[in-house]
Amino acid sequence: MNRSFLFFLAFLTLFSRFIPDVLASAKFTPADKNKNVVQIALLLDTSNSMDGLIDQAKTQLWKIVNEMARSKRDGTNINLNVALYEYGNDNLSYDEGYVRLVSPLTNDLDKISEELFKLKTYGGNEYCGTAISEAVKDLKWTKDNDELRIIFIAGNEPFNQGDVDFKSSCRNAISKGIIINTIYCGNYEEGKQTFWKEGADLADGKYMNIDQNQEITFIETPYDNELAALGQQLNGTYIGYGTLGKDYKKRQEEQDLNASNLSITVAAERTVTKSGSQYKNEAWDIVDAEKEGKVKVSEIPDEQLPEEMLKMSKEERVIYVEKKAKERENIQKEIEELNKKRAAFIIKKQSETKDNTLDAAMLKIIKEQASKKKYSFE
Repeated sequence: MNRSFLFFLAFLTLFSRFIPDVLASAKFTPADKNKNVVQIALLLDTSNSMDGLIDQAKTQLWKIVNEMARSKRDGTNINLNVALYEYGNDNLSYDEGYVRLVSPLTNDLDKISEELFKLKTYGGNEYCGTAISEAVKDLKWTKDNDELRIIFIAGNEPFNQGDVDFKSSCRNAISKGIIINTIYCGNYEEGKQTFWKEGADLADGKYMNIDQNQEITFIETPYDNELAALGQQLNGTYIGYGTLGKDYKKRQEEQDLNASNLSITVAAERTVTKSGSQYKNEAWDIVDAEKEGKVKVSEIPDEQLPEEMLKMSKEERVIYVEKKAKERENIQKEIEELNKKRAAFIIKKQSETKDNTLDAAMLKIIKEQASKKKYSFE
């Protein structure tokens, strides 16, 4: 089982290269939260001792978001939501088919990062039909058939294991407009023979295989350190409030540390995400909450305010939040300009390595599925 996360890692890397130019966004067109929804559920095999590969997989989260943030429909940005499942781990419940919902569909990207860092591996009974069935049943999928709903399931054991028939699970998924893409770690024909292709075919998805020996390379740039520093500066513009404020601001800092401990490249990618439209924290940050119309600064009760605002008058509180919002906007602009240079540097390096074969395959798959829903990518 020690190949499946390498497979997932390779998938993430391919997805991260979906659009060659990665940009931060302080200038995104606002999107109606009920429209242009893109929902992606990742079903990951956590069998056996694959902690090192899981660590590598964590590095790709921010790249995914940065690429998807550039998609639009009718000139309006998407609303990206991600869910995370693990399956095939003997520490999970037998009664639930060794499947666990790690995180429901959410735009809370720090939550997804936090949960990825908590994943542990052990043993393995991989029931793909059960995992798909649970994801289709339990997640709050949009009912609008114009929106994009995708499940990616990665693994390397036969797709037909377990008590739940994968054929029924896949047919049920596509009947609800949910596409199933399957990723097999190993020989293409072996994956076909063990039903991974059939699973994708049944749900209007794509089957792909990945060479288990493929190494993932991360391109460092001259701009990464400065971007990571700007990411730290962004944290100073967040004002935690309410019951979540203190803990979630701490979580933000912890995920910065997790990223930087992996590599400076990952820290830079996370900074780009934090400056973009998909990084939303209105549940705990006053600046985002006011921007989204969730609160009026002058009306927030004292018991919900952070300590630094308690001695301010209502007028001073409004000015303070406006100052932080402007400061954040200025930092985002700096990140955007730096990231243009970083993206150009990466594109040049990628062209020099000519490591584009599987990237091209992934690009074709995602573009095809998105174009059917009239999404476009700059």
